[in-house]
Amino acid sequence: MTSTDEKQVHTQGTQASRQLRIVVLMKTNSGGTWILPQVEAMRARGHEVMVVLPPGPGRLTSELRGRGFKVFECLFPLRPAPSTLVGLARLRRLIRRLRPDIVQYHLIASAYAARLATVGLPVRRVHSVAGPLYLDSPLIRTAERLMWRLDDVIVNGCANAAARYAALGCPPNRLPVATYGVDTSRFDPTETAPEQRAAARAALGVAPDAFLVIMVAYAYPPKRLVHRGRGIKGHDVLLDAWRMFREKHENCHLLLVGGGWTQAGETYRRSLIDRFRVNEDDSITWLTTVPDVRPCYLAADVSVSPSLSESHGAAVEAGAMAVPSIVSDAGGLPETVDAHSGWVVPRDDPPALAAALNNAYAEFIAGTLAGRGSAARQRMVDQFDNRRTAEQVTDVCEQVAALVVRQ
Repeated sequence: MTSTDEKQVHTQGTQASRQLRIVVLMKTNSGGTWILPQVEAMRARGHEVMVVLPPGPGRLTSELRGRGFKVFECLFPLRPAPSTLVGLARLRRLIRRLRPDIVQYHLIASAYAARLATVGLPVRRVHSVAGPLYLDSPLIRTAERLMWRLDDVIVNGCANAAARYAALGCPPNRLPVATYGVDTSRFDPTETAPEQRAAARAALGVAPDAFLVIMVAYAYPPKRLVHRGRGIKGHDVLLDAWRMFREKHENCHLLLVGGGWTQAGETYRRSLIDRFRVNEDDSITWLTTVPDVRPCYLAADVSVSPSLSESHGAAVEAGAMAVPSIVSDAGGLPETVDAHSGWVVPRDDPPALAAALNNAYAEFIAGTLAGRGSAARQRMVDQFDNRRTAEQVTDVCEQVAALVVRQ
């Protein structure tokens, strides 16, 4: 659909009157498992869901096929090369063959591929924004000021992303917010016995009475177009703040969970280990992978998300597990906490983060920190349950299928 300033988009109804054919497009077949609640919700409404992923084995491919979804493999490179046109032509042929009513795409590379490959095709386009990182790039912001007009609607994973698209001129009625959220039934500590927390701490080698800080995030390699030379998750910010915090407190421990994303990410992670002498600090444990992150949250007292750019990140999983969070003011992170459930600090500010750790530690000693955890849990149940937000995304797809354009 082409939009002009003279046209307004209206939706009719909240549910499609017929079964829809929905093609979901992703640039990765390994990450992105957060789409699973959404495609399940679409299928539960009776819609036919087909997913287009890059070729080859991957966690997402396996998970989707194991759940009975149709997965189609298509390589669609988006670099200045002759192969790009070939890839887009191949994707266009595939989409025409699948005859979708809706094409939904996640991640910015997928968005450019889907937009270009569907120009002139009789499909509705739903752009799902996982996070606002790419909008940190002046170059991409300039492109998006024009390209968003090819989207019928932009489903924003956080309110911050919606505000940024509004600043690029997109009308508010085309900017719904539906978080990727968290499964609050799976991340649920309410039936946990005290001895399970003790066992989780023992397995991690953490003393029963220690103040345990956790950060769960992959170490992403520095990006060329945004935050040049810096990893976006802010591991360096936390490690710097931790040195300040440790000067005042002894009985505390920092648990980092997450390896490098790609080999470049692992190289970056190892550079942080060397730079901050992590292997020489017995107050820090860095695990690259765990079979289940929930026991780590069960052992923790406070979670930290010090990202330079982010949607909601690990704060929603931590909150669901009744762990309060310290988050930076980047992107959608401030949306995950309130005055009762956590703290917000300026991004890239190690002294401010150290001060927030001091505050959390003081509440830990006073025995009041657990109250923030309970408030965090309730906030996640009320606002971030991914089953409810998946229904919201399905509502949007059904509404978009009934779009009419009026002068």
